[in-house]
Amino acid sequence: MVESMRYVLDLVVPGGLVWFAALILLRPGVLPDSALPVLWVFPSAVWGIGILLGWYFNHTRVVFAILILALAEQSLQRFGLNNQMTGGPAGIVLGAVALLLPLNLVGFSLVRERGLFTGRGLMRLALILSQVLLVAFICRPSQHDLANLLQYRLFDLSLWAWTPLPLPSLVAFAAGLVLLMIRFFLQRDPIERGFVWALVAAFTGLQVGPAGWDTGLFLAAAGLVLAVSVIETSYRLAYHDELTGLWGRRALREDLMKLGSQYALAMVDIDYFKRINDRHGHAVGDQILRMVASTLERVSGGGTAYRYGGEEFTLVFAGQTAADVMPHLETLRKAVEAACFVLRGPDRPREKPDKPKSKSGPQNAVQVTVSIGVADRNEQRRRPEQVITAADRALYRAKNAGRNRVKL
Repeated sequence: MVESMRYVLDLVVPGGLVWFAALILLRPGVLPDSALPVLWVFPSAVWGIGILLGWYFNHTRVVFAILILALAEQSLQRFGLNNQMTGGPAGIVLGAVALLLPLNLVGFSLVRERGLFTGRGLMRLALILSQVLLVAFICRPSQHDLANLLQYRLFDLSLWAWTPLPLPSLVAFAAGLVLLMIRFFLQRDPIERGFVWALVAAFTGLQVGPAGWDTGLFLAAAGLVLAVSVIETSYRLAYHDELTGLWGRRALREDLMKLGSQYALAMVDIDYFKRINDRHGHAVGDQILRMVASTLERVSGGGTAYRYGGEEFTLVFAGQTAADVMPHLETLRKAVEAACFVLRGPDRPREKPDKPKSKSGPQNAVQVTVSIGVADRNEQRRRPEQVITAADRALYRAKNAGRNRVKL
């Protein structure tokens, strides 16, 4: 149940909250007339700030996605469209926007980050320009049949009464949402979450236009979601360790300042880690760091795990003494020792076969253990630095006593 709630919160915050706020505040008649000047500049501000943030932090996927949203908003505004599938060039432009928008958002979520003014970056800009030219080509009277495909509804039944969007657009939005959701749950990345909610906000804007809502503001909200995802990613890089996913040293330093007068702190070090790196390579070393980090993350007793640096980690237990957490640390030590790390052999397939072959001969495995030193805050150790120093000394005692043990 707790893990399910974590997944829901990871998905909803903050992109879902931005979308929900837009759904409440952008309803016609909700905001007072005094807010109209802010709404007029809101899209332009989002486009400018979002593109600047994406460029500055080298998230070019976000730059291109926001550029697509800005072009869609400007196209709809220029033709005075409000999601009514009218005929002529206006209806063609609206059908093209409703189809190309989800395709572009999904496409730019899948590509790798490249520089904005590199060869590939310029190719992506050219791709966006080519879509503008394509829509202009479809608007020509001689392309009437091709334009009709953009507004294809399969059956003229009441089944489509709930939406102004044609079948190609609905398929593109539905398939795009499924794909982006899968990518997010596989990677749990803020940018991927941003693309999910940007797609939802764009669909909402195109869907509610006939009711008098401003589609352009919803497209701007989609851009805002992407801009916020860039800020969140930068925050994670500053406070999280990229390799292990744990909180980093800066987060530890700030969290220690927020704790009360009682807490215990444990320093955890992987035994003989340099020897493992020298013998098996840094790729294996990185895998072992991630394995140990995942075990530390599940420590009992309410502890929070941090990557302190190198092969060293920190566990913080708020409101507890060193004696209180000793049983939890001993359980943790045994869990790491029991999780034997088996190296991938040269003949081992990358994907698990349907009928795995029986194991023959000895397996190449690495035995991983940790040494742990623990201390708590008391009258002699009031500052966090003093507690860390005391836990470090206890860690060295654990190493000198033979490693793979916990010492006070």
